[in-house]
Amino acid sequence: MSSLLPTRFLFRFSAPCRYRDPLWTSEGAGLDETFRLPRLAELEERPAWAEVRAAWSEAGLAFAVHVRGKKQPPWCREARLDDSDCLQVWIDTRDVHNVHRAGRFCHRFIFLPSGAGTRLDKPLAASLPINRAREQPNPIRPGLLRAYCQRHGNDYILEAFIPAEALTGFDPAEHSHLGFTYAVIDRELGQQTFGVGGLMPYQEDPSLWATLELQR
Repeated sequence: MSSLLPTRFLFRFSAPCRYRDPLWTSEGAGLDETFRLPRLAELEERPAWAEVRAAWSEAGLAFAVHVRGKKQPPWCREARLDDSDCLQVWIDTRDVHNVHRAGRFCHRFIFLPSGAGTRLDKPLAASLPINRAREQPNPIRPGLLRAYCQRHGNDYILEAFIPAEALTGFDPAEHSHLGFTYAVIDRELGQQTFGVGGLMPYQEDPSLWATLELQR
């Protein structure tokens, strides 16, 4: 069985997401290692070259990804988001796992360490549609999402902020569990996902996502 299906497909994972206030400043989120998410890719003996951290407050969600071990600079283009090195995040504010097509509470966000600006050296944040979705979430006004990046040679720390306004149905008091997965994509290092990855259609199927538990 394990040779046919990825190990992560056989389990439903849940991870704590700690509270932080303030969640975002002009210098990013500044999440320390206590906000680190488990590296589930290691269950399949895959290299985990990216470390992802997450936090929440009533203001929204913040993420940080540390990418290490690069020999080449990130390749990012605003006009080619899906081909760029990036962090992608999928959120379901209702944490529904018994459907295979995204609904109006499901979101997809993408964050690039560079690719914006006249010199293509500014980080970039955007929302993207989910393939085969039955409904789309509420539109997001331009400039609402935030990204902040620190470069260390070819390695980088990319931080991202998703305001509550950008999350249809976000209500931590009533819904403290979120459907969640991520993909860190790098042309040089490959792809690292939180839940199942590879050929599984996690990009469009909420039943394949894990759960974030919003904890104080």
